[in-house]
Amino acid sequence: MKFVDEAYIDVSAGDGGAGCVSFRHEKYKEFGGPNGGDGGRGGHVFAVADPNLNTLVDYRFSRRHDAQRGQHGMGSDMFGAAGEDITLKMPVGTIISDAETGEVLFELLKPGEVITIAKGGDGGFGNLRYKSAINRAPRQKTPGWPGEKRNLKLELKVLADVGLLGMPNAGKSTLITAISNARPRIADYPFTTLHPNLGVVRVGPEQSFVVADLPGLIEGASEGAGLGHLFLRHLQRTRLLLHVVDMAPFDDGVDTVAQAKAIVNELKKYDTALYKKPRWLVLNKLDMVPAEEREALVKDFVKRLKFKGPVFEISALTREGCESLIKAVYKHISAQQKIELAPEVIDPRFAEPIGPDASH
Repeated sequence: MKFVDEAYIDVSAGDGGAGCVSFRHEKYKEFGGPNGGDGGRGGHVFAVADPNLNTLVDYRFSRRHDAQRGQHGMGSDMFGAAGEDITLKMPVGTIISDAETGEVLFELLKPGEVITIAKGGDGGFGNLRYKSAINRAPRQKTPGWPGEKRNLKLELKVLADVGLLGMPNAGKSTLITAISNARPRIADYPFTTLHPNLGVVRVGPEQSFVVADLPGLIEGASEGAGLGHLFLRHLQRTRLLLHVVDMAPFDDGVDTVAQAKAIVNELKKYDTALYKKPRWLVLNKLDMVPAEEREALVKDFVKRLKFKGPVFEISALTREGCESLIKAVYKHISAQQKIELAPEVIDPRFAEPIGPDASH
C-alpha cells in the first residue's frame, strides 16, 4: 500500500432541518391549535484514531466528506429525524489543522480516540414552540442552523520512542530488523527505504519501546534534496535519536565525519527543537573493519566529530553490540517516561491555602 502522510480534505456537517408551521385539523375541533414540530439536528463529522491504519492514502483520492442534513419538522407534533453522522478513520498520530490558517485543531494520539471535527447544525423550531396564553395560533418557525464546513489538512507523524537517522545505506533497515519485529525491504543500494517503518523492540516481559526507521537523509534534505526531508516530521515526536553511521563505506574516498556533520546540520536547519533532542551515535558495520583497527578508527571518528554523547559500536548484520544498545535505550526511554508522568512538585512555602476558611 502506498504510504501517504499528508492530505487535504473538505468536511461538511449536516444542516439542521427547518421547523414546521401546522395546525390540528380534526372533525368537530375548529381550533385544534399548533402542532408543527422542530427540525432534526444535522449529522456530525467525527474522526477516530484507528491503530490498524498507518497511512492517509484513503484521503488522497477521497477529498469531500458530507454528513446528512436533518429532516424537516412535520405536523402532528412530529419532530424531524437527526441527520446521519459520519466517522472518518485516521491513523494514530494524525494532526488535523485548518488548511487556510495552519492552526492545529486536533491531534489523535491514543488508539480509539474520537473527536468531533465538524458539528451538525441544530434543527429549527416549529410553531408548537411558540404557543402561549396570548398567542394561541402562532405562525412563526425558524430555519435550521447550518452545519460547520471546514477545509482541513491532515498530517501524520508516526508515534515512536526512538528514531533512526543517517545517510542512505548506513544500515538503519538492517538494525531495525535485528532488534525489532519490523521487516523492511533491504538492499545493497541507497534509498531502499521509501517510507517510515515501525518496529516494537522487546527488552523483557512488559518491557518494550517503538523504533522508527526513516528514509536516509542527504546534504540539502531540509531544502528538499533526496527523500529524507519528506519524513523529518516523523522524528519530532521521538524521545531519542540514534544517529547510525556506516563505518565501512564502499567508497574509500567517502569522509564519514563530513557525512555525519551534514546530517546534524540538516536537523538544525529543519527544526531547532529536533536538533536539541537527545542524540546517540551508533557506529555500524564494524564487523567489516579489521579487529586491530577498530579502536583507533572509532577514537579518530569521535574526536574529529567532536561528539560528547553516548557512542555504541555495533554490527547490525551480526547483531554484535545490539543487546547492550537496546538495554541502554530502554533505560533512557523509561527514565524519560517517568519524568513526563511525574506530578508537578510545588514548594509548600508558596502553596495557596485551600478551603473557605483559609487565611492569607
